[in-house]
Amino acid sequence: MTDTSRHPHLLAPLRVAGVTLPNRMVMGAMHTRLETLDRPTERLAAFYAERARGEIGLILTGGHSPVPEGVMDEGGLVLNRPEQLAEHRHITEAVRAAGSHIVLQILHAGRYAKVPDCVAPSALKARINRFTPRALSTDEVWDTIAAFARSAELAEQAGYAGVEIMGSEGYLINEFTSALTNQRQDAFGGDAERRLRLPVEVLKAARARVGPGFMLIYRISAIDLMDGGMTGAEVATLARAAEAAGADVINTGIGWHEAGVPTIAAAVPRAAWVAAVRNVKQAVRIPVMASNRINLPDVAESLLASGAADLVSMARPLLADADFARKTRQGRADEINPCIACNQACLDHIFTERVASCLVNPRAGRELDWARSPAAAPRRVAVVGGGPAGMAFALNAAERGHAVTLYEAEAELGGQLNMARQVPGKSEFNEMLRYFRGALARAGVRLRLGTRASAEQLAREGFEHVVLATGITPRRPAIPGLDHPRVASYIDVIERRHPVGRKVALIGAGGIGFDVAELLTHSGGQADPVHAYQQEWGIDPAYTGNRGGLTEPGLPAAPREVWLLQRKSGKLGAGLAKTTGWARSLLLKKRGVHMLGGVEYIGIDDAGLHIQVDGQQRCLEVDTVVICAGQEPRRELQPALEAAGIPHTLVGGAHVAAELDAKRAILEATEFARHF
Repeated sequence: MTDTSRHPHLLAPLRVAGVTLPNRMVMGAMHTRLETLDRPTERLAAFYAERARGEIGLILTGGHSPVPEGVMDEGGLVLNRPEQLAEHRHITEAVRAAGSHIVLQILHAGRYAKVPDCVAPSALKARINRFTPRALSTDEVWDTIAAFARSAELAEQAGYAGVEIMGSEGYLINEFTSALTNQRQDAFGGDAERRLRLPVEVLKAARARVGPGFMLIYRISAIDLMDGGMTGAEVATLARAAEAAGADVINTGIGWHEAGVPTIAAAVPRAAWVAAVRNVKQAVRIPVMASNRINLPDVAESLLASGAADLVSMARPLLADADFARKTRQGRADEINPCIACNQACLDHIFTERVASCLVNPRAGRELDWARSPAAAPRRVAVVGGGPAGMAFALNAAERGHAVTLYEAEAELGGQLNMARQVPGKSEFNEMLRYFRGALARAGVRLRLGTRASAEQLAREGFEHVVLATGITPRRPAIPGLDHPRVASYIDVIERRHPVGRKVALIGAGGIGFDVAELLTHSGGQADPVHAYQQEWGIDPAYTGNRGGLTEPGLPAAPREVWLLQRKSGKLGAGLAKTTGWARSLLLKKRGVHMLGGVEYIGIDDAGLHIQVDGQQRCLEVDTVVICAGQEPRRELQPALEAAGIPHTLVGGAHVAAELDAKRAILEATEFARHF
């Protein structure tokens, strides 16, 4: 069944070099670290082949360096020797057998390479790397060009449909094209034309070493988001030069990794980079690929229909749902498990040297280990609690053949997700809940909403096992005056059950404290989320003459004055997610939030919140004190189940309530269902 009525542009075929793509959907390049596990080639082949069976039109691999000093970190992927071809052929053959095409990305990390012998156009250290690079000599630059061409030649021999030359995100080639990092005065630096020479020579050399039907994709930095970066006009000039040098497709990258602007987090509006992509599209005649924060077919279709691009690259959405393209073709877009742009199991894992997976689909990256299989002995099981852990267990258990009934005391599913989705920048949780509601219905899970299950009821209905996914309850710290009328729990504030004044103190600076601070300082009232995001982060919406695409932020006045407090000393937000925590901290600083660590709480009274910091007592004359001091597991049903002799298992927050951790909850519940 094929239904092109909703997504005609997305489902249209496209001929590129010697390849006919069946649709305009591309799996973008991403690092997985699967190569660090046992049976790495088998794992990578299984990972890519599953997406190929899902009918993605084209797959881009994670980056392979052309030389050892260009790897992302020690032990990183390199393609520079013929003896490596057998492993690559295993991958390309698996993808081809599954019905798709795969392209190898060639990435030289430059000054981002976390190795002592890293190199760059100039000896300028990146703020995200402890190593200072050595500047390449002119002869070494030519050697590097030859190495890129050699990797392209080997990729063709390995059976890849093409290569993507990584010239974006602040890696080596991008470092050469920007005056910010290229201070050379030789043939590869000094003026704008010479700064663009490296990508041109790389493409020309690669084109000379491969056949005419072999695809050359150039990934350009469509917008640097760096002070002193390239202008829109310079990017357009580079795009035209890449086309003239032999590129078949231009892929658009967004921002450098060290830029002080979030580019792919959930707080970034969908398809926020259309203007930068369109600037490239208008400069060339070859196909242009859009990327970043495109997570649903409707978003992709709208972007293509606007004429801003010809293809759409989606990396994390293909972690979330390997069948993204097939469901789109079959008119089942509403059944797609959406990427919520949380970064928690993908990028956060990569940047902390763990294997990538996905919060909403923990099977991603575990294809060899998590084979889908029916239950050997289907059972009648009750799930108590409809938060992320309860929904994940219920869905996976039902799909394996168990008869599942899910009890939720509230009138709707979601648990803590229903609060999280009310925080500005976390609206993608709505899509996650939409998916779970539909998937549970399709799997045949019986829902008992608005029902607080009792042990007697569960015993009477004859369930063979009960899964307790009852979540958490907020922890109440021992602070004098906690019952004062100006004190509220974070739940009461998020659900708007307690009035909040103009001056607010938040006790607790974990993820919940940051969520509440973002909610209370959000100005609201912006009809266009992309414009509001550009204003707050200082992004030039026209992307014309400003270097790096940056301009002065237009910060709206925060509606409240907020103090964010924590007991432990040190930096607030240190425990937040690796790839998004910095942006959340920076955002609150932009909004004037006061952040204090090493706080001792003395008490709360009519005067406000009395604290001691660095041995000095003071009173914060606030109208509202919000308690965000952690949570305890909610297990009130467990003693009755034990007394009744009903077998049961704790999952999610009911098991461990260290933080509100949907990643752990879904992984734990899915893993249990897989063996149940």
